[in-house]
Amino acid sequence: MARAVAVLAALALLPFAPPAAAQTKETLRVLAWPGYADTDLVRVFERRYGVHVEITLVDSDDALWDRLRANRGADFDVFAANTAELRRIIDEGLAQPLDLALISNVSRQLPRFRDLSSLPGVVRRGQVYAIPYTYGEMGLIYDRKLVPEAPTSLTALWDPRFQGRVLAYNGSSHNFSLAAMSLGSKTPFRIAPAETRKMIERLVALRRNVRTFYTSPEESVELFRENRVALMFANYGVQQLQLLQKAGLDVGYVIPREGALAWLDCWAITRGARNRRLAEQWINYTLEEPVSTALTERQGLANTLHEPAHLAEGARLFWLEPVEDAERRAALWRRIIAGDPPERF
Repeated sequence: MARAVAVLAALALLPFAPPAAAQTKETLRVLAWPGYADTDLVRVFERRYGVHVEITLVDSDDALWDRLRANRGADFDVFAANTAELRRIIDEGLAQPLDLALISNVSRQLPRFRDLSSLPGVVRRGQVYAIPYTYGEMGLIYDRKLVPEAPTSLTALWDPRFQGRVLAYNGSSHNFSLAAMSLGSKTPFRIAPAETRKMIERLVALRRNVRTFYTSPEESVELFRENRVALMFANYGVQQLQLLQKAGLDVGYVIPREGALAWLDCWAITRGARNRRLAEQWINYTLEEPVSTALTERQGLANTLHEPAHLAEGARLFWLEPVEDAERRAALWRRIIAGDPPERF
């Protein structure tokens, strides 16, 4: 609590308050996810720039997409979206390029986030459309008592020693990417037609090795506890780790050597923004040390300024991208999870 007070005090004392913004009392319209714009931090921004901030929260990518498309982006100024969603948002003409000269705090970010050209969906035709803000990866969680040595590879999910004691996520897109990574693919979001059967066989083998498939973090905790699970593909990453630890379970968390699927949420500005400069000031503000630190301390989410304690330096992350054919992956997955053997495909 003392640290939180100190953070707010430090923010409030920063000597920024452009007279024009203070006089006009403009409104900045922010579309974001829970935890990305806490009330106390928003108030600091309002006082600093003499503006009003209007926050709208979403809880799914579909909801975000619908909000942005409803009025061609004109209902909001700045929004947060993951890199997989950014591509279609930009394609639809709902976002505009950023002026990095007005977002100086990008210099505070870790090197891998400053290299924007390496991040999928962020740069288009040489122009930057988004700035990374927070992320999460999908590692492996294991019971320390049942698995004394931490697993080092995704192939552990297929290990017959753990048959019936593995949990996996019930998601078509992620599971095909997971199968591809376990077989050494460097492009898990682009599975060639010739490789599809191999992936089907891999996922049927996974189905035969797992106890069951979960959907929500809470469900995974219950299943983990009730079935003496040894190993789990953690689709929700550290969030699941913390839930299991709070439930009193002795669990570990690792990023396998093949790497981990990861989502990366970025700030972007709508095509219909009323005040682009103010929107860029918001993005810059969220990259200040106290704000990014609050994101991690309050929400348990990684920020782009510091390496998270659980993530080894140099850990390989596959930032989510749109896949080659989401509908086909979904149709095949329904057959796999229903019990169809490989020869029926």
